[in-house]
Amino acid sequence: MSAQYDLTSKMIPFLDIHLVFPLLEFLEINELYYSPASLLNARYELSLKTNMIDFIEKLNGDLKDAGESPAAVELKREEILEKLQASQAEAQKVMDVIENPDVIAALRQDKLQNLQFLKDNYGMTPEMIQTLYKFGQFQYSCGNYGGAADMLYHYRVLSTDDTLGLSALWGKLASEILVGNWEVAFEAIQELKENIDKTHFASPLHQLEQRTWFLHWSLFVFFNHPKGRDAVIDLFFQPAYINTIQTSCPWILRYLTAAVITNKRRKNLLKDLVKVIEHESYQYKDPVTEFVEALYVNFDFELAKKKLAECEEVLENDFFLVSIQEEFIQNARCFISETYCRIHQKIDIAELSQTLNMSKEEGEKWIVNLIRDTRVDAKIDYQENTVLMNTNNTSVYQQIIERTKGLSFRSQVLATSIDKRESAQAKVKAAMAQHQDKSHSNESA
Repeated sequence: MSAQYDLTSKMIPFLDIHLVFPLLEFLEINELYYSPASLLNARYELSLKTNMIDFIEKLNGDLKDAGESPAAVELKREEILEKLQASQAEAQKVMDVIENPDVIAALRQDKLQNLQFLKDNYGMTPEMIQTLYKFGQFQYSCGNYGGAADMLYHYRVLSTDDTLGLSALWGKLASEILVGNWEVAFEAIQELKENIDKTHFASPLHQLEQRTWFLHWSLFVFFNHPKGRDAVIDLFFQPAYINTIQTSCPWILRYLTAAVITNKRRKNLLKDLVKVIEHESYQYKDPVTEFVEALYVNFDFELAKKKLAECEEVLENDFFLVSIQEEFIQNARCFISETYCRIHQKIDIAELSQTLNMSKEEGEKWIVNLIRDTRVDAKIDYQENTVLMNTNNTSVYQQIIERTKGLSFRSQVLATSIDKRESAQAKVKAAMAQHQDKSHSNESA
């Protein structure tokens, strides 16, 4: 499959440099779309914008004559180590104070109160606290993600600077992603969303940009956390975020679609998904979204079969979706079968197997298991090799009876409610008349 369905180039503008490396390594390891030399060169060019000197040195060696000289790399190493030591020394002064048991016991929830306490007792200024942010940022740039997450956490506990606090939260999220600490990253995602939603940005465009970045970063967490696919659905369907997808990054629909298809408990949202896919098909489509459109908009089973085969390759070559490829294919086949059975009363097993991209034997076993597991009211005729669907069509009269069954009860409740309201109004009128009579009596007296 050509690179037309590779989303790496679309995603890179919305990712931090350090988050791009895993995507490029995935392409290089799987030998996808681009030449190894071009991917190596891309990684090297990006690494020069960081302070990961060991990584730079390794890539520089792989490039052979195309990179910098060993002397230049060594000089850069010395500069980085010098800055790292100086930054660590500054931050350590603050850490020595806030790790003191007496200080820990004295700190409260109120940040302003804590800052005043630290200033009065230890001469600590906001500028000194900011050294934690700078050191955490430098550690992140050096590739020490665990240390960066720790420093940025301490900075956020103490700082009252909302702008740097939001930046530190982005840094902590990236650090937790890169060390694979998915539980903490999942919590950071929730906190970051709350911050983005409640922060008053300079313009709506700025908030849109923040949400666009957030959607891309969240994919790392949501497709690695056990509750991630539920979270994808809950978050991406929110009006603010579905609008962001439609406005800035329609390709994110691939991941929302994959989350819905692989989450049978959320099948009720298929209708909403189909609407969005159909609406956005003019500006973005790929085999994953086209599969849904073919099955639920056009009811074209031949096209759905073709797109499902393409989906298998697309998911295999997608960094975020490769781990759910098999689950997606199995669930997609279930959706095809359910839709097919809904509009056919007699189903040829060989034909349905072909639609599912399976052999006749595999298809027969799969359909038997599907009927058993889903308890569909159907039976298999082995002589004719067909499935007979038992459809219980409710008569029009029965439908009317069912819909009007509670009508008398609802009418009775409504009548009782009206009687109570009239009774209450009558009491109010009586009380007002009595009050007026007393007033006239007093005036006469």
